[in-house]
Amino acid sequence: MDLFENARTDTSGRPVVSTSAPLAVRMRPAMLSEVAGQAHLLAPGAPLTRLVEPQPGAAERTAPASVILYGPPGTGKTTIAYLIARASGRRFVELSAVTAGVKDVREVIEDARRRLATGDDETVLFIDEVHRFSKTQQDALLPSVENRWVTLVAATTENPSFAVNSPLLSRSLLLTLHSLSDEDIEALVRRALADDRGLAATVQITEEACAQLVRMAGGDARKALTVLEAAAGTALSETSASGSGPRSPGESTVAAADPGQAVPLITLATIEQGVDVAAVRYDRDGDQHYDVISAFIKSMRGSDVDAALHYLARMITAGEDPRFIARRIVIAASEDVGMADPSALQTAVAASQAVAFIGMPEARIVLAEAVVHVATAPKSNAAYLGIDAAIADVRAGRIGLVPPHLRDAHYAGAKALGHGTEYVYAHDEPHGIAAQQYLPDALVGRRYYEPTDRGYERQLSERLERIRSLLPPVGPS
Repeated sequence: MDLFENARTDTSGRPVVSTSAPLAVRMRPAMLSEVAGQAHLLAPGAPLTRLVEPQPGAAERTAPASVILYGPPGTGKTTIAYLIARASGRRFVELSAVTAGVKDVREVIEDARRRLATGDDETVLFIDEVHRFSKTQQDALLPSVENRWVTLVAATTENPSFAVNSPLLSRSLLLTLHSLSDEDIEALVRRALADDRGLAATVQITEEACAQLVRMAGGDARKALTVLEAAAGTALSETSASGSGPRSPGESTVAAADPGQAVPLITLATIEQGVDVAAVRYDRDGDQHYDVISAFIKSMRGSDVDAALHYLARMITAGEDPRFIARRIVIAASEDVGMADPSALQTAVAASQAVAFIGMPEARIVLAEAVVHVATAPKSNAAYLGIDAAIADVRAGRIGLVPPHLRDAHYAGAKALGHGTEYVYAHDEPHGIAAQQYLPDALVGRRYYEPTDRGYERQLSERLERIRSLLPPVGPS
């Protein structure tokens, strides 16, 4: 469906959208200056700037046959596709790969070809979630791209290198969009509250509620505006029920600013009611942030898996960066589990990579799996204590010289200095262990790693005891 085709425009050139349309649609940027959070694409001379604001006479020479927009949800992919169409005066048609098939695509392409043959406007075909098209469905797009029957703009939240066919990818200009920052989201919320296209100053919002809304959005502009619209509806309904008679969002900002009329206020409680989700009192930049992450780490260390999952849920619901959570799990796996279960670190690192690859909301499942593994694993900080003790000795000057038989013997004259002459090759010895001195003289007999009797370290402790019996702490002969 094309929300903008044949749409009327106001005096500023913006398309006039029905006041019954969702807030996210009404507030969709109608010009490049309104696009938020994509500064790397908006600089003078950047690819997107050239597409939307082509130089006179250069449009036909520089316009690509296909554009792929890659980025998380709510970052403006549909908006950019519309702006590309509007800048060149082309017709804009939108399809979703979730519901459309090859038949729908071919109908649009045939219609575009007929329009070209009759001298009518060219067509920009926007396909959302193109990664959901099969290889065959994507192949069906190639002739229209190669022959420029349509200008294809495809959007995907998946890595195009894996989600888009190589022939289509090679014919496309790839633009990567980033998640919006908290500042970008807040600016969009403030604009939607005041703009005539949005809520037209019929409601206001407290600082606490705005901060919570920004956290809940998680960099997704559409989600932020959807939550704001729900909360505004709740606030307006409550005021109406109390007899204050609120104005509708379609009225002007001047009327809404009438000092004789109380303006409904969106509070934290209003947001909770509006989205039917209890807002978590969690400040990403304040004490609550550090309290919750501290409790999260200590719950995993203390093996309370239920508490760990609770604090994980609080951070996810509050909009914490999942990559930050993943890093803390990796640290816990190495610092608190250690060699008692070496596979915990593998799970944590895999989770960190998966979070970066798939993003939210699916990443919550990956994080939960890693938390369960780390929280229920046997615990040991022996490796952590060992490296800290070794670093402390080095910093204190307890270093000593590398034993001569361990020194590099590959350069000319090394053997004349005695380097490596008495070195024993471990693989030639029984059990693959060479009974020779490895530590410097000043540290002979020093032990840094003392394994526990928990998990895998119980086996490791027995093996290490046998190894150390073959490496007596004696000085050089």
